[in-house]
Amino acid sequence: MSNEHTPLLAHGVCGVSEGTGEASTPNAVPRKLNTFFGVMVPTVLSMFSIVLFLRTGFVVGHAGLLQGLVMLLVAYTIISLTILSICAISTNGAVQGGGAYFMISRSLGPEFGGSIGLMFFLAKVCACGVYVLGLVEALLDIFGQDPASSSAFRVLPQGYWYTVLYSSIVLLLVLMVCLVGAHIFARTSFLILLVVTISLLSIYISPLALTTPLKFLITHQGPGNETLTYNASYTGFNGTTLKDNLAGYTVDYSTGKVMSFATVFAVMFTSCTGIMAGANMSGELKNPSAAIPKGTIIAVLYTFIVYVLLFILASSTCERTLLAQDYGFFQRINIWPPFVTIGIYCSALSAAMCSLIGASRILHALALDQLFGFPLAPAAITSSSGNPWVAVLYTWGLAQCVVFAGQLNAIAGLVTVFYLLAYAAVDLACLALEWASAPNFRPTFQVFSWHTCLLGILSCLVMMFVINPVYSSASIVLLLLLLLFLHYRSPTSSWGYISQALIFHQVRKYLLMLDVRKDHVKFWRPQVLLMVANPRSSCQLINFVNQLKKGGLFVLGHVKLGDLDTLPSDPVQQQYNFWLSLVDKLGVKAFVDLTLSPSVRQGTQHLLRITGLGGMKPNTLVLGFYDSCTPEDYFLQDPAFCESKGSGGDDFGVDLPSLQAHFPPVRHVESPRWLTSEEYVGIISDAIKMSKNVCLGRYFFQLQGEGMGTKMDGAARIIDVWPLNLLQPSSTSAASVDVCSLFLLQMACVLNMASRWRHARMRIFLCVEAESSDQGWVVKEETYRELLRKLRIRASIKIVPWDSVVQLYGQKQTQDPELEGLTKPAQALSEDFQSAVNRMLMEHSAEAAVRFLYLPRPPAHSSQSHKYLSQLEAVTYGLGPTLLIHGLTPVTCTEL
Repeated sequence: MSNEHTPLLAHGVCGVSEGTGEASTPNAVPRKLNTFFGVMVPTVLSMFSIVLFLRTGFVVGHAGLLQGLVMLLVAYTIISLTILSICAISTNGAVQGGGAYFMISRSLGPEFGGSIGLMFFLAKVCACGVYVLGLVEALLDIFGQDPASSSAFRVLPQGYWYTVLYSSIVLLLVLMVCLVGAHIFARTSFLILLVVTISLLSIYISPLALTTPLKFLITHQGPGNETLTYNASYTGFNGTTLKDNLAGYTVDYSTGKVMSFATVFAVMFTSCTGIMAGANMSGELKNPSAAIPKGTIIAVLYTFIVYVLLFILASSTCERTLLAQDYGFFQRINIWPPFVTIGIYCSALSAAMCSLIGASRILHALALDQLFGFPLAPAAITSSSGNPWVAVLYTWGLAQCVVFAGQLNAIAGLVTVFYLLAYAAVDLACLALEWASAPNFRPTFQVFSWHTCLLGILSCLVMMFVINPVYSSASIVLLLLLLLFLHYRSPTSSWGYISQALIFHQVRKYLLMLDVRKDHVKFWRPQVLLMVANPRSSCQLINFVNQLKKGGLFVLGHVKLGDLDTLPSDPVQQQYNFWLSLVDKLGVKAFVDLTLSPSVRQGTQHLLRITGLGGMKPNTLVLGFYDSCTPEDYFLQDPAFCESKGSGGDDFGVDLPSLQAHFPPVRHVESPRWLTSEEYVGIISDAIKMSKNVCLGRYFFQLQGEGMGTKMDGAARIIDVWPLNLLQPSSTSAASVDVCSLFLLQMACVLNMASRWRHARMRIFLCVEAESSDQGWVVKEETYRELLRKLRIRASIKIVPWDSVVQLYGQKQTQDPELEGLTKPAQALSEDFQSAVNRMLMEHSAEAAVRFLYLPRPPAHSSQSHKYLSQLEAVTYGLGPTLLIHGLTPVTCTEL
């Protein structure tokens, strides 16, 4: 066969012509970066950033060494759990540009992927602003005007607007570098790492060289323009200093607020937000599936060791005042202060560039995937070298807005919350893949489990609310709004939806638990198989049965006539998308089941036997009525099927013209019927033999208000129920009711509970012989009133005398004893009797919206099929929407 040698699916969006990553574009950028330069170096630089040099004293000075180490341990535990998930996802397939966004979107689908991707983009933008503000803070520490200093170097004016100005200049410099391209940053990042490493070494060596204590005078601008002065000391390695630095919180001089575990952790955690720096460069990596896990793990281990040593060093050599009142204290206690100054500038500048580049790559991937439409469309533009320069400009503009915060500590909490939410999404993606047990989820990295994923999600969410409940709640609300937007926008994708895999996994489990042996009449609900020959003439009946199912199974069945032996392939498989698109158009909650068979009767038997699984199998068969009426074309009446030919198709390639062309025109009067009367009655008999309830729907093309777009509360509607066998008057004389009568009542009650029929009035008609001497009809009425009370059915009972009708009922021919009870409905009823029954129904149910009638059992011999149908046709002629029902299942219960 032609499809037996198809190639492996591409790792982009398969079959989507627009393309969703660099691999899908013909002029894809060559991948040049290896593990060290592409992952380890940017990850280390991003995790060092400004926290390494400018916030180590802040953390130890405000929280103390013990709580500082606890924060470090908590932060690295959280990111370690996330790293395990990143490694698992990145080794499960080819990773394209967009890094974390690409992994989340291709794992969780477009809704989660797009919303989390945008949140992660905002986190990177805010982080870029934090690093720029940190760099400006370091510049002002050296060159800012200090009232208490006469140094010639302190020439830069200070203040809020000056801080914004300097930040804008630095950000403009970062923009220039990023516009040239990521390869420039990658080439210089190794040199930056060397400089930062030399600065670190100088910090570690300085306590050994500075053997004598040092005294410092620290000044700050206080409230009301007053100058605050603090005396601080560097003691060298000292046990007393270490003991004093173990615990305690003070006031932060930059914000004037008393610090707490949450506020300090929020600032400290910004050092852990760089774990995806390497993953965000996935579009430039030679082998991202191997480079991302290896490089990220090594970088995290390295930075953890560096931070632990720095915390211990600072708390052992510096007094609390020095740590808390001077963020740049490492310059004061260094053997050559410019070492630290250069390290601060390099690390902050590289972290800002890394964030701007990473954020622009995420935005570029979002634009290529076309999830947010026109607003992000320009971000898909790239230069001749492949640099997404428009996405860089977008990112720069948003980062420029962030620097208006003016204070690093003021926005550190927001950055941390955004990053934690993104990390929780990565863990969620890995957890969903693991729980879905998809056979194609086979990551080469095996050091993870659903326990680590779940623990990572919980720890991220808990820390979010510990840091800032307001920011956390707002970010989650924003995420939900983005989810709803993308869900209703329904962007086209063929990435695979993890929701479908999880639903399949859970449905299979619950279907196994749905034991048919535990069925109880109290919880019975209709599970319907509706046989549809041509939906053009059956849409109203489809909509009506959708209301009638009451949360039960609803399957549209169709038999394609043919023999597989004479065909090259199964024609049924190609039709499913058209039928599913029809279901979407109608807005009904139905499954579709098609089969190929030489005859409709045999195909219906197949569907009755095999449709559904376990306890989810049809118990009721619904058929359209077999008569000589010319069907109407519903597609010509409903606006949903009459849109312009230029209307777009759905996500599965079925547009409106294709849908119109797939289903043939309705049958004309002269057209031959697919089904003979014998075969039609045989289908009814087969269903009854298989213990299925049977419903025949007639005139439902006249029913209004069942379409998806209509709004009707049903207050003006009437539901009429005739629970007695009108074609056999002798059966109506009994005071008791049979199973079929109770089934009619139940189905009418179910319809009355549907949303569009909830306010409809239900009437039950009892046919009585008023002139009878035994007055049995009084007993019958009381019996029904008591029955309705026990069954909690709200309905009015109407007594209909039909003595004149019964008089026309003829019983002239004899019956075969073996056929007694089976062929009575097909006996030679006079035309006068049939007409009289029809007139009675017309007289009393003319204003009803729908009628429920008792369907007699079909004849045992096919020779009587035509007579059986003619009787049904005569009785229901001109009635309007009517459902003839033959029920076999006990469905009513008076128990609690």
